[in-house]
Order: sequence, then C-alpha cells, then structure tokens
Amino acid sequence: MNAPTDIDYARYDHIRPILWTGDALQLLDQRKLPFVVEHVACTTSDDVAAAIHALTVRGAPAIGIAAAWGVVLAAREVDADDGAQALMKLEPALQRLNASRPTAVNLAWALARMRRVLAVADGQWKQALETEAEAIATEDLAANRHMGALGAGLIEPGSGVLTHCNTGSLATAGFGTALGVIRAGMAQERIARVFAGETRPWLQGARLTVWELQQDGIDATLIADSAASHLMKTGAVQWVIVGADRICANGDTANKIGTYQLAIAARHHGVKFMVVAPSSTVDMDTADGTEIEIEQRDPGELYGVGGTRTVAEGIAAWNPVFDVTPGELIDAIVTERGVILAPSVASMQAAFSR
Repeated sequence: MNAPTDIDYARYDHIRPILWTGDALQLLDQRKLPFVVEHVACTTSDDVAAAIHALTVRGAPAIGIAAAWGVVLAAREVDADDGAQALMKLEPALQRLNASRPTAVNLAWALARMRRVLAVADGQWKQALETEAEAIATEDLAANRHMGALGAGLIEPGSGVLTHCNTGSLATAGFGTALGVIRAGMAQERIARVFAGETRPWLQGARLTVWELQQDGIDATLIADSAASHLMKTGAVQWVIVGADRICANGDTANKIGTYQLAIAARHHGVKFMVVAPSSTVDMDTADGTEIEIEQRDPGELYGVGGTRTVAEGIAAWNPVFDVTPGELIDAIVTERGVILAPSVASMQAAFSR
C-alpha cells in the first residue's frame, strides 16, 4: 500500500520530548504536563534509566531513543581501545537501562543496536555510538510519518476515532504512532471527531494526549475510560486507534492497561481496531501474548489523583501497567513496512520473518 504524501507535517507536529545537547540528554518531564513544561537534564546513563522508570519519558519508541542516548552518556565514563573492549565495560550500564521498563520491546531493541555497533567499532567507537543514537531517532520520525499516512488511508472520510494512552510526539521522536495516524487523518480531512480516554492511573490521555492535540490545533473530546463502550454504542466512533509496547509473532499486542477491554467493546459494536507501531515493536521471538512479561507498578499509584489520596488506608490494589489484546480482535496492524489486515501467524511471518 502506498502512503499518500499530501500532509503538512509541520502544521501537525510541534512537540519534541527528547533533545540531545551534546553534553546532556534533555527530557521533557511528562509527569508535570500539561501545567508545567519542564525538562530534566540527564548527564549519566543511570539518570536516563531512572527517568525511564519514573515515567519522566514514556512511550515505547521514546524509551528506546532515550536508552540509546543513555549508552552514549555511559560511554563518557569508559576508556577502551575499540568497541569490543568498550562493550564489556559498558555491559553493566546496558543491563541497568534494560531493566528500567521490561515490557517495551523497543528498549531492548535499541540497546541491541548499540551493542552491534560497538562490536565492530574501531577506536572511534564513541562517535559511532552517537551516530547510531541519532540514527535511531531520525528513523523513528520518518517511520511515524509514513505510518501515519498508511493508517489514515484505511479510514473513511467523516469517521470518528477513539485513542487510548498517549502515542504522539511525546511518546516518540515526533509525529507519533497512533496519534500520527490521527494527525494524518485530520490533515486529509478523513477524521471528523477525535475522542481520548483519560487512561488511569497516570492519566496520559487526559494530561498528555488532549494537550498535545491542542498544541496542533486539533479538537479532541476527553472521556472517562469507563465511558468508551457507551460512546461506541452511540455510533460516534468508527475506529479505535492505539499504539503498542510489544507485538507478538501471532499479532497479540501488549499496550497500556485498558486497551484489551476497548478491543472487546469495539468488536461487539462493529468498530474497527487499529494498532500502530514501528517494526522495532514487533517481537517475532515471542510467540504469543502469554509469553509477555507484564510490568507491575507500585499499587500506591491507584490510591489517589494528583497527589491527593482518595482511598482509605489498608486497601489493597493491583496495578498492572499493560494488558494483551489478542490478534484476532485487531483489524489492522500498521508499521512503516506496511499494513497487515486481520493479523495471523502467517501474515506476521510474511511481513517480519528474518
């Protein structure tokens, strides 16, 4: 499928969450948005790992990009004659970065790229690492723009769409994955209405998605997560469009908690369901969703909103960050390599087999 090119990218892409200054990695602190726009300076790889774990930077592609720059920072503390020697010395830092968020496959993918570069690098291995980190970010932006056009091409003009969590420029190098499709769909006048779920407990939809769309002049309507099924029943939504943190060999997809129930509701109401993610999110070594490690975060994140406790003392809480949507509930997976309709083991192998 060829992607349309009639998209004014500059008009719909104003935010950059990751900035390499040459001395430090500046990360837009997404915990403080939308009311405070502030950057956190990371000068060591451990600073980057801590920022990833604390959700200062979030979104699978952005995590991978940040981790790559974390390796560049770690390299500043190492003396080595060549890349292979440096790799042995850097391995502890690489392991700490990898452990910061276990579900997002982009993190391990980006670190694997940095390892491969080191394995063959000569005495200029530090420059090779910096070049590779820059390439990861540049490739992500180009992939997002291509995916946006591909995904928008599936949407009939006049459609309403619902998205979950944040999958835009804040979660990537720019333009976004699922939000990239929404941006492209708005530019091509295919999308008439945009709805965003609030995304408890960190409220990425409420704090980030609708704010980000507002910066681009796109009107979006916020809904409570629990209102999604009723919204679909009204006929206002024709597509649910989400991102992914890991896509398995059979099309099963891990994404922000709450995605699975959206897919179930969408199938019941005849609403199409689209997953948008770069090919780096596809993990053909993981056969299906049962093999995905689901990150569990502090139950205390459920005890309040914005620092104000809303739950009585002594109450237990369960706080998985992701869930897995079975491939049979997904109508389309969109990557920069193309569109897979009704994903299956066979169609995934055809697109991503090595």
